[in-house]
Amino acid sequence: MAESHNLGQKGEDLAADHLKKSGFKILCRNWKWGKHEIDIIAENYDFIIFVEVKTRNDDFQMHPVTAVTRDKQKSIIWAANGYLQKFNIDKEGRFDIITVIKSVDSYNIDHIEGAFYPTLR
Repeated sequence: MAESHNLGQKGEDLAADHLKKSGFKILCRNWKWGKHEIDIIAENYDFIIFVEVKTRNDDFQMHPVTAVTRDKQKSIIWAANGYLQKFNIDKEGRFDIITVIKSVDSYNIDHIEGAFYPTLR
């Protein structure tokens, strides 16, 4: 379990670095709203983005993006709504997924902008 936690933490660190290099300001990491959590909350001039990070070794059986199920999306949306309300933010939101695939000597980062949309049905 510790190894997968360390890999996940490394993936979140790499995702945050990727966002900074892409011009985003990191507002919060691992933000919790009740039982819901958002890995990274960031913003640029146009958007506040809520990012789910999925990290895997390159021997995965299914692409990491498939782990962001409909239920996971709903959880992220609830937490995002809580964040926007708590901090009275009136800015367009976007839901992104960043996948990080670790191979023997490198990490491949894929940033999927607008990966899903805020419907709670």
